[in-house]
Amino acid sequence: MSRAMQCQGCLPWGRWARLPWCLAGTRGTRSVSVCAAAVPGELGSVLGHSAPSAPCDSPSSCRGCVRYQGDSQENSAQPSSSHHAQSQLRKVAFSGAIKKHQKSLSAWFSHQPNEERQFGPSFSLDAVHVDPVIRESSLEEVLKPSPGLTIQNQLQQPSRKVISLHSLFDVDACGRQVKNVVLYGTVGTGKSTLIKKMVVDWCHGRLPRFQLVIPFSCEDLSHSHAHMSLRRLVTKKYQHLRDVVPVLEASNLSVLFILNGLERLNLDFRLAGTELCCDPNEPVPPSAIVVNLLRKYLLPEASIIVTTRPSAVRRIPGKYVGRYAEICGFSDTNLQKLYFQMRLSQPGCSGEESQERRSAEQENLVEMLSRNLERHNQITAACFLPSYCWLVCTTLHFLYFTRTVPPSQTLTGIYTSFLRLNFSGEVLDSSDPTHISMMKYAAKTVGKLAYEGVMSRKTCFSEEDLRQCFEVEMKTESELNLLEVFRSDVFRFFLSPCVQPGKEHTFVFTIPAMQEYLAALYVVLGEKKTLVQRVGKELSEVLGKVSEDVAVVVNIISKVLPLRFLPVLFNLLKIFPRYFSRVGGKDRDTIAHTMAEELFKEEDYYNDDVLDQINSSILGVEGPMRHPDEAPDDEVFELFPIFMGGILSRRNRAILEQLGCSIKNLAAFEIAKAMKKTVIRKGRRGLPPSELMDYLFFLHEFQNERFTAEAILSLRAVNLSSVKMTPLKCSVLASVMSTTSHEVEELNLTSCNLDSGSLRTLFPVLLRCKALHLQLNSLGSDACKEIRDLLLHDKCAVSSLRLANNPVGEQGARYLAEALAGNRSLTQLSLLHTSLGDPGAEAIAQHLAQNQHLQELNLGYNSLTDAAALRVVEVAKRHETLDKVHLYFNDISEDGKRALDSLRMDRDGVRALVFLTAGTDVSDYWSHILNVVQRNLPFWDRERVRQHLALLLQDLESSRSQTANPWRKAKFLRVESEVKKMLGELQDGSL
Repeated sequence: MSRAMQCQGCLPWGRWARLPWCLAGTRGTRSVSVCAAAVPGELGSVLGHSAPSAPCDSPSSCRGCVRYQGDSQENSAQPSSSHHAQSQLRKVAFSGAIKKHQKSLSAWFSHQPNEERQFGPSFSLDAVHVDPVIRESSLEEVLKPSPGLTIQNQLQQPSRKVISLHSLFDVDACGRQVKNVVLYGTVGTGKSTLIKKMVVDWCHGRLPRFQLVIPFSCEDLSHSHAHMSLRRLVTKKYQHLRDVVPVLEASNLSVLFILNGLERLNLDFRLAGTELCCDPNEPVPPSAIVVNLLRKYLLPEASIIVTTRPSAVRRIPGKYVGRYAEICGFSDTNLQKLYFQMRLSQPGCSGEESQERRSAEQENLVEMLSRNLERHNQITAACFLPSYCWLVCTTLHFLYFTRTVPPSQTLTGIYTSFLRLNFSGEVLDSSDPTHISMMKYAAKTVGKLAYEGVMSRKTCFSEEDLRQCFEVEMKTESELNLLEVFRSDVFRFFLSPCVQPGKEHTFVFTIPAMQEYLAALYVVLGEKKTLVQRVGKELSEVLGKVSEDVAVVVNIISKVLPLRFLPVLFNLLKIFPRYFSRVGGKDRDTIAHTMAEELFKEEDYYNDDVLDQINSSILGVEGPMRHPDEAPDDEVFELFPIFMGGILSRRNRAILEQLGCSIKNLAAFEIAKAMKKTVIRKGRRGLPPSELMDYLFFLHEFQNERFTAEAILSLRAVNLSSVKMTPLKCSVLASVMSTTSHEVEELNLTSCNLDSGSLRTLFPVLLRCKALHLQLNSLGSDACKEIRDLLLHDKCAVSSLRLANNPVGEQGARYLAEALAGNRSLTQLSLLHTSLGDPGAEAIAQHLAQNQHLQELNLGYNSLTDAAALRVVEVAKRHETLDKVHLYFNDISEDGKRALDSLRMDRDGVRALVFLTAGTDVSDYWSHILNVVQRNLPFWDRERVRQHLALLLQDLESSRSQTANPWRKAKFLRVESEVKKMLGELQDGSL
């Protein structure tokens, strides 16, 4: 029966994607004692029949165990030859060749890809590796239908024996030595990493069972078409072994061959397809070498471990396999925690932070992540795959420990690189003539499911949804075969059972953001086409190729025969491709329009920014859990348009090209051109702070400097108030704003969790801002030192600086006083409620005389006494431009008030705002003072504010009694009513 028929008959959609999902299980051990029938046409046996004998392929049978386990080693040679072999072994084992081989392998297999280097040089395979769970399996376990893919069914599966990596070659249940091991697992379970770890362990002496390990990449072997001998193959890959290979067969040297990625090879175990070969010096195709090694016809005493995906396990007849083992990933939550603990606690993970702060932040991250795993959220199911644990750590590193953003480091880049690490351009099925890559197939099928989910605002998918996206266009045997391979090998990588109560029979994307990435890839690749567009494109390509051939023929014939109508026909033939190219251009406009519509959806305006959303999806949301009956929030897909822009960047397109997903330069150029009409125009509108942060992040992900510069030029005011400006967001803001050099009218960073490091990152941006709002950021003396350097810079354009409600203190005031002395741009400075005290105000007064441009100074709510207040005012009276000093809510006595009330603008050149009264009249600034109090009340000491309001009320009543003017009395009464109303609300707690 063909695989396609098996797909339809054994795996109906009622039990879609029946794949082994190995979760934690400790209920006993199960031994394997039967095997499947041999592949038809094989040299061997069918279940229940003995195999015909062959010169080197006749294993002795064992009662109770019918699977082939490799030749026995008990029929050894004579003592004399054994002694000679041991002598040879001793010479080889201690030779420099094997040591050089170990050194070479260690250097090669310890090498980490570029994606790993973002964690710092201290990361290595030994430092952060956690062995995944490996369970003993059988061919029947792979081939038989499994229960539906739900969490409950997976937990109820009978436990299989857990086996360690170093025990794979131990004796089996029959007591026979295992020679051939098949280690299989779906994409992302860590097969390649486990093999790398195994090789490194051997190089460091931690695998003493084998004296020699020879690893081969089946991908490498699949590209080699020349005939060569095993001896030549080994020495070609490993020159250090040229003196060792000749004695491999003659000695008792314990050798392990590693064949990684067997699904890349098309093996034929039939005698008609692959002849027997026992001579290591005979040239044969590489696939024949692999077949004869597995048959034990070539080097029968050698041990072999094969890694493969589940769909390719059946390519090796069961009689040639001594043990099947499945990599089940981190099926124990404790393994997930251990991985995160090791990975996130590595030195250098948090960059150049101080050791104490770094350790505290790392411990906090690990603790929050552990709590989220213990809640058994969807992330727990995702992290059964070690590859997703890597993605979680990489994303957290990006979110928390990025101090400066390299041009190539984007969130889209992380996800694209993650897919490259797991798929690396592999074809879905090497036996299929189309040779479609796994990533291209996933983009066409899973991408369609993801896109439809984004458009309908849903994240849970039923079996009917899967059928519509996967099976609706399946018409040929080849397509059904590809679908079956995808189900067994790749499906679980993208989709997993939902863990929410009541939704156990639905599927969700293993990582939520992956849905938006695949939806974006589906759109950008142009897979979202109507039937007319698809047929038109195919017809256009055919006619385009035909027209090229016709052109050659026409040119030749026209020189011989006077057939003038042929060029006319040729030009008519070209009309359709030209016409379709114009229609294709409209497709680019559609992509740009989709991007703009999704990026600026008004219903998403007041959500958290996307970076905070990703953080919450990984670390969870602290607080009480939602009640099961409570209506869920609407799904948000704000990463979708950002990923669309990120995929169009040159670097990501280059990586996707390696994965078989080609996006042409012309297509990217036309989409960017169309985006100028939509994205930039809509970006000019006033956006809420969180939405503006998303827009800036989109520009960073897009990685198009010219486009970003044009977009930033239209932003004259940037309001990011209340956005938690992490180091990453500060870096993104600095990176995006650096594409232009224009002055920014206003930058509002109120309540953004800034610190001195943030100001250092944003320094180039702050220089160009005229109005700079830095209130409510806990900026202390260290931050004031950065602000001093900013204000003293030659290119500083800051004219208005607000630092209200920051713990500036005395030392911070000294830094700011130094800045005032040398600054030439600042006209307004607000130090309201900054804990200056008298020493801080005195420091400001000492340097104020050297300033020549300041016009307004706010020192309100700083516990200033009469002496400090009067000292500041005396300096202000002699200042050329300073005409307004705010001193309200300070500890100023009645005598001080009278002295300050006596100031006259026309005589003294300065006005001091202290109380709501001005002599026997109401101050012109009474509403301004009360508005300042009302805006800042949530951040001030409410009892102290109540006392000050009571003093203001007494002052109003006293001044009202001293005037006989009815108009003034009415004004006093009006202001008194406002103060009484504020006091009443403060007392009730409603303010």
